[in-house]
Amino acid sequence: MTAPGSPAAEADPRATQAGFKPIWLDALNFLLADVRGALGPYLNVFLVTEQHWSQSEVGVMTTVSGLVGLAAQTPAGAAIDATNAKRAVVVVALAGLAAGALVIFALPTFWPVMLANSALAIVGDVFGPAVAALTLGLYLKRALPNRMGRNAAFDHIGNVAIAVAAGAVGWAFGQRAVFLLVPVFAAVSVVSTLAIPAAAIDHDRARGAAEGDDDGKGFGVLLTNRSLIAFAVCLGLFHFANAPLLPLVGQKIAVAHKEWASAAMSACIVAAQMVMLPVALVTGRKAGQWGRRPILLAGFAILPVRAALYTLSDNAVWLVFIQLMDGIGAGVLSVLTPLVVADLMRGAGRYNLALGAATTAQGVGASLSGLATGVIVDRFGFSAAFWECGLAALVALAVLWALVPESTPSDS
Repeated sequence: MTAPGSPAAEADPRATQAGFKPIWLDALNFLLADVRGALGPYLNVFLVTEQHWSQSEVGVMTTVSGLVGLAAQTPAGAAIDATNAKRAVVVVALAGLAAGALVIFALPTFWPVMLANSALAIVGDVFGPAVAALTLGLYLKRALPNRMGRNAAFDHIGNVAIAVAAGAVGWAFGQRAVFLLVPVFAAVSVVSTLAIPAAAIDHDRARGAAEGDDDGKGFGVLLTNRSLIAFAVCLGLFHFANAPLLPLVGQKIAVAHKEWASAAMSACIVAAQMVMLPVALVTGRKAGQWGRRPILLAGFAILPVRAALYTLSDNAVWLVFIQLMDGIGAGVLSVLTPLVVADLMRGAGRYNLALGAATTAQGVGASLSGLATGVIVDRFGFSAAFWECGLAALVALAVLWALVPESTPSDS
């Protein structure tokens, strides 16, 4: 007999009868973190320290490729709503990530990296909405906060694993070799994806239509839901402030200690992920009791403090220590972003469209910040860039406080 409160007990009985085992969703979250984690900040550090790109060149590449990918983000969410082949979407995206990483490894010059990173931006952000849709389709409403917390926990464990692996590979074989980890983890991720039975997924519930579908609104739902718009603005501002911090810290350390660039970046990532793991689990367990809003406010409030603390010292140990605070905000958002969107879209049948729009807002913020901080660092130094991020974080907190209401359903 399945123990009460266990992952299997929380799954939809229909999914369990179809052969679904929660371990495969756990594995998928873990492995997808490995696939994505071998890129990201490692690419920026590699281009600056090994290929001698300027901060402005890195900023242009990050911004352009990010904006190209964002153009497809919201339509991708709508497509995930419409298709019953959600597993196939994940598999195709994994193949695209593997191909892009191989191009960066083989041809680390401006235009090949620009084109490859643009392709990566298009397919990489598919994973969040696709995995969230699978989760909604496999689990009942009452189980979602705990399951979202569990998803985030395994994602953070995966980030720790890939940070350790990437640090070891970068130290032993050079920073360039890190990108070869992507196709390896992508292949294993395909196995985990296909191990989830297609028959186990409730595709109506996966798009938020379990309690009634409003097919008439379509994309209009994005313009009529004021709470969703305010939340998306907050996410954009938060990621504008947060996205550059880890790369900036890694680059700051790498300038002083080039030989430890990959290891230092891994230390920063591991430090944050070790905090994100318990934060994600607690958030998942308490989101229904405490409400979404108080936890969100706490996660947003830590960001401007963290940005300011980076300016106090150039010591590597201090910088890694402050990076621990990233785990609070990121841990909270990793659980509550898909959960709050699910709250706001209940019965609309447009969950993945809305989550795609929210992810687009995140990406817009992150992409614009790459160019902004790159130019600021080149002209005014690292401290000025950290202060700029802190100011953006304060604006995000103010918007959240003023415009985003509590979204916890009354029957939770």
